[in-house]
Amino acid sequence: MLTVLYRDEQLVAIDKPPGWLVHRSNLDRHETRILVQALRDQLGRHVHPVHRLDKGTSGVLLFAFDPAAAAALGRQFECGAVAKSYLAVVRGWPPAAGLIDHPLRHVADDYEDAASAAAPQAALTAYRRLATVELPHAVDKYPTARYALLRLEPRTGRRHQLRRHMKHIAHPIIGDATHGKGRHNRFFQGRFGCDRLLLACTELGFPHPADGRPLRIGAPVGDQFAAVLRALGWEAAAA
Repeated sequence: MLTVLYRDEQLVAIDKPPGWLVHRSNLDRHETRILVQALRDQLGRHVHPVHRLDKGTSGVLLFAFDPAAAAALGRQFECGAVAKSYLAVVRGWPPAAGLIDHPLRHVADDYEDAASAAAPQAALTAYRRLATVELPHAVDKYPTARYALLRLEPRTGRRHQLRRHMKHIAHPIIGDATHGKGRHNRFFQGRFGCDRLLLACTELGFPHPADGRPLRIGAPVGDQFAAVLRALGWEAAAA
């Protein structure tokens, strides 16, 4: 059963579990956990995805009940009217705060021509360091291993933006098999029993598409992510 965070006549927000696809993909044609299908079956009505979260990312995910609401919300995402906040655990200790201004090439999905958008697109991510830890384990070439908890706020919505931006500044997100560091991912699996991407959308803020009233929808991190926060003493920092 998917956790519903908010629901009215126009939209519904759920707490996306890690490992689920928003909709079916040729790249994961054997995956059976499809959110559009599961939420439709759970609610007994059609739903339209408004935005996407990567398969490994958890947290607030928004759907609309009709095409008009979906289009209105989609325009808000496109023009930057939606405030998005994420928590992430990364390798190393980045500066206390910063703005990553690094254009990204478009990543084509199953239905696009990979050469259709060759030019990099503007991409901005603000971040703030919430907590750090230094563990007495030689995971890499150093005698200790440093990690940090970050608040990430993407100002644009490029595909895989947060994962790619954190790799760009040499602080990849733990659990990222594509853009991360395998030895650190394996360390978290062995040390904390965590085999997921440590990235979660914890809050969305936007004007309601029907009447413009401000909405803020939040979701706490759960499962293995929450266990890592407890193990590292970061529960208060993440609140």
